Amino acid sequence: MEWVNKNLGKIPVKSWCREPEADALKQVANLANHPVVVKHIALMPDCHVGYGIPIGGVIACKNALIPNAVGVDIGCGVCAVKTNLPSSEINKETIQKILNTLKRSVPIGEGNAHKSPQKWDGFENILRRPAGLDNSSWDLAKCNLGTLGGGNHFIEIQHGNDGFIWLMIHSGSRNLGYRIAEYYHKLAIEIDKKYNEKLPDRQLAFLHSDSKEGQNYIEDMNFALEYARENRRRIIDVFKNEFVYYVKNTEFLSEINIHHNYASFELHFEEKLWIHRKGATSARKNEYGIIPGSMGTASYIVEGLGNAESFMSSSHGAGRKLGRLQACKTLNKEECERAMKGIVFDGFKRKSNRFNRKNLGEFYDLEEAPQAYKNIEEVISSELDLVKPIVKLFPLGVIKG
Repeated sequence: MEWVNKNLGKIPVKSWCREPEADALKQVANLANHPVVVKHIALMPDCHVGYGIPIGGVIACKNALIPNAVGVDIGCGVCAVKTNLPSSEINKETIQKILNTLKRSVPIGEGNAHKSPQKWDGFENILRRPAGLDNSSWDLAKCNLGTLGGGNHFIEIQHGNDGFIWLMIHSGSRNLGYRIAEYYHKLAIEIDKKYNEKLPDRQLAFLHSDSKEGQNYIEDMNFALEYARENRRRIIDVFKNEFVYYVKNTEFLSEINIHHNYASFELHFEEKLWIHRKGATSARKNEYGIIPGSMGTASYIVEGLGNAESFMSSSHGAGRKLGRLQACKTLNKEECERAMKGIVFDGFKRKSNRFNRKNLGEFYDLEEAPQAYKNIEEVISSELDLVKPIVKLFPLGVIKG
């Protein structure tokens, strides 16, 4: 742990992040003065500013849930698969062929989905449609299942220091999770206003867990978690099939599939509490986890140590150092390309002004460049009391959403 600060509010803040940014600390202060946040706030080493709560923030709530402390991409997470293929038995040409095929097999990027609804028992067995989804967004959810999405979502071929090739993907609940999160956040604002709840920030509106609205949110959030896990499972299955097509006799030895945006009713400090992990993963004793770096740096398979002070949690990745617009405006394309030396990827391309800022014009899309992220080695070294590194993975080929 880097520090404990008891001066931000009514409860302590325990941080594994050496120097949280000022805006993130303002959000922490709001959490520390929130009426339903209890025990303490835990900041993971990848901490950076988010909506309402920092990414890399873990909080405990008593009999309440804060939709924005789960986030809009409910169940976003990572899946990693170890193969029996020695790292020396794959070359760049084969990696490029596999990635090119995956671009045709898996819809990638915002707005890209399957052309027809996908079959899944989860759609058939649900008793009621999740709140916030009209007919068109429900149909979209069915077409989005098994799609990567955009932003920091990725597909990677990696080689581990265990001598084997690994496959890894990062994706979540797509538009479905966003719709659920937005609906319940707005509902929480209305309810808290009705009952005159004193909130330090309306972005932290909450629902009582024993209310009808709270119970519905729990049900819909859990559906989004199942959807996100199934989404990753489908992508990784396609990944396996395409990999075997090009690399015959490959076997898949183990698989980890975890999420890092969710709330869970757990026992901590002899009390059942709603633990919210926003950009953080569970790290119970002996539990396997995944901590990705950037597209040009290492990732880690880790084993949880069950540290009570972090609510048995760890970081979910390297964590952003630069905002998306800031990265595009300040980073140098040539330097970013040098950071990707030896890794198969599509290169950094010009992109139109999706930020809707005046006078920005066209720019290179450097949002996900390695330099936009914190140093993964420093992140891992800051949480060695939370997790034990098991395998270090290095990117060989990357597809970014």
